Amino acid sequence: SILRSGEDNPVDYTLSNIEDACMYARALLKVLAESSGPSGPSAKVSKIKETLSVDDALQMLYTDPTGVVTHYAISKLYEVITTLREKKDGAIVSVVTTFFESGKLFDEWRPLLRILHLGGGGDAFAQRGASLCLAYILLVGCPSQSGGSNIIEYSSVKEPLQALLSWISSQLQSSAGASVSLVTPTLTALVNCREARFMFSSSGGIGYIARHLRKKQSGKKKEGGASVQQLYELCFAMWAMTYECNQSYSIRSSFARDGAVKALCDLVTIAPREKVVRVALSALRNLAECTTDDTDPAGKKTIDGSTFLNDMIGCSLMKQIDLMKERKWSDEDIKQGALLFIIMCFRVQAFVYHKT
Repeated sequence: SILRSGEDNPVDYTLSNIEDACMYARALLKVLAESSGPSGPSAKVSKIKETLSVDDALQMLYTDPTGVVTHYAISKLYEVITTLREKKDGAIVSVVTTFFESGKLFDEWRPLLRILHLGGGGDAFAQRGASLCLAYILLVGCPSQSGGSNIIEYSSVKEPLQALLSWISSQLQSSAGASVSLVTPTLTALVNCREARFMFSSSGGIGYIARHLRKKQSGKKKEGGASVQQLYELCFAMWAMTYECNQSYSIRSSFARDGAVKALCDLVTIAPREKVVRVALSALRNLAECTTDDTDPAGKKTIDGSTFLNDMIGCSLMKQIDLMKERKWSDEDIKQGALLFIIMCFRVQAFVYHKT
């Protein structure tokens, strides 16, 4: 069978033919549909937190075969998708030829979404893997990611993409670090897509991220806040969202309303890692340089770069940047970011002086 062929041969061999690749992906999804039924997460495998020995793994196959099969199917599906994504543009076999039929997403994708909503304590491995697999599949159907190609109907991926982002937002509403770890890999993949950024903003995503950034700075470790790596991934998502500020009053309004500027400024102050400071400064710089456009609603308060820059000054970012200049940084982007902020702040202060 095709599953046996996929196990006995390198994955590249199985994916060298369009029909075989499509059959293999469908077979894995069918297995996933059978193993992840309405009964909720598996009894034992879903609760595993550490790597098992060979003997313990074999024992688990006998005590909880459904859970093992679910994890196996997701692992193999992830391998298939990442292998296809690594192929060069124009390859005969691709994510499009494997998961889309006549320009539309095929129906077998649905078990991936069902796994995200497992009851009980959930299954972190399965949910994290399923959400990332689904994200990679849906991304190729978004117009901003297709390189101008019209071979895929966006309408076939729009609803599942909205459902995936709604699940991510629901997880971010939780204050638990475990919930954050479920979604940050998928979120960092999706925010590279313009369509996903607008959907995420509409679901309140900017505010949820800002809350997690503030939670880390509160120092309440007992509540299980985001780790340094999760902070970096959340900041990366925030930075990606800033690229829509010039075209969207709604997104600028979310940044201004939800305390994102203060959260980013405070993160620069505590400086948990250089990579976190770098991406936080990059996000703040984009906010400080954003402009309005002709699509802004009439009668609404103007929100632009000067609005955000004044907020940054109010958060004592300039004082922190003065301190940063005295510190040795291995990351050149941090030094350049600090210098640019000084220049922008002088410009705003000069503008305010001449205006008064």
